[in-house]
Amino acid sequence: MMKQERWQRAFAQNDKDFKELFGVKKETFLQMHTILTADYEKRRRKGGPRPKLSVGDQLFLTLQYLREYRTMKHLAFDFGISKSRVCEIITQVEDDLIKAGTFSLPGKKALLSKENAGRKFIVDVTESQIERPAKKKTEKNITPARKSNTR
Repeated sequence: MMKQERWQRAFAQNDKDFKELFGVKKETFLQMHTILTADYEKRRRKGGPRPKLSVGDQLFLTLQYLREYRTMKHLAFDFGISKSRVCEIITQVEDDLIKAGTFSLPGKKALLSKENAGRKFIVDVTESQIERPAKKKTEKNITPARKSNTR
């Protein structure tokens, strides 16, 4: 008997409960799954080790993170992978879905156009990655030690 994946267990829920749990309808989940599977197959042709989580479970993990805002540490524990791998999966899934263009939000110009005048939009920007410049060790950055004249 094959082990049932996490997302397949969740898919057994009725439509209302599924949307309440994951923030998307089952049809939307299947669209996302199709896009991610195609991208996975392209990457898989290049070789490398098989991932521990299936494409469906990776999407499931990402939706849990976005919907519940669980910590990556908790997700890592639940899925039996490392915290860094959770971060990689979330980033990869988001990038693949954005690249597909089906699940992208309109840009700033589209939101500010005359067609949308009077409409109100809410955008959740509670967390965004910040790239910090790498600090290079140079003579200018290193504070010289004080020399003592006492010997």
